[in-house]
Amino acid sequence: MSSSAPARLGAVEPKLAFDHVTRRYNGVSAVDALSLQIDEGSFVALVGTSGSGKSSLLRLVNRLDRPDFGKVLIDGCDVATIDPIVLRRSVGYVFQNIGLFPHMTVAENIGIVPRLAGRAPADVAAALAQVELPANYADRYPAQLSGGQQQRVGIARALAGEGKLLLMDEPFGALDPVTRDRLGSTVQALHETLGLTTILVTHDMAEALLLADRVVVMAQGQIVADATPREMIAGLAGPGADPLIAIPRKQAERLGRLAQ
Repeated sequence: MSSSAPARLGAVEPKLAFDHVTRRYNGVSAVDALSLQIDEGSFVALVGTSGSGKSSLLRLVNRLDRPDFGKVLIDGCDVATIDPIVLRRSVGYVFQNIGLFPHMTVAENIGIVPRLAGRAPADVAAALAQVELPANYADRYPAQLSGGQQQRVGIARALAGEGKLLLMDEPFGALDPVTRDRLGSTVQALHETLGLTTILVTHDMAEALLLADRVVVMAQGQIVADATPREMIAGLAGPGADPLIAIPRKQAERLGRLAQ
């Protein structure tokens, strides 16, 4: 499939749009003339092998990096025209390495974005409840938490800015399978209840199919497939998706044989 997106004449402005975006490192395109539109309320998974451009694309949204060519727009506004500090406080971002401040308590980590933005203090107990952690964790430090608990706090901190756009860059990659599954379900529920627009970068096609309502496959900085999970599983997304779809399909077949 082509990486170019059709014009949206007469349509509602997308929440997030990449307009012929290119990002090069040492002359090599990590993102190559890519256009993509993500509607408000969508849960989109970006998948692909290492080096396909997924994380590079995500970093362009809140100006952790900038394109060499093209534009990134949020609600129709070019992010290059927005103060990067203001932008980052309004867009939730969850990293694989979590990035909690080790010298701050859980409450301080969650409350830092509202405090820096000059808003009312965060309701820490409510924020913890959203990510299924008890209120008495507020006074703990990151080192006193498990990896899964730290990532839940990272998600709570990302949501404390009260923005409706949530970016997640391999947030579950370092977690054990049980914790990963539970946290994925938590994120999916938060996406629905808070009315978020969520973009998840993941190497795990099964995770993408189970959590997202749209799966975008990247290779060499371009989009090679873009479809719903049902279309992906049915083989309707085109050859660009076939190698990734084959993995969970083979795993399901092997498990089925073991159960016989």
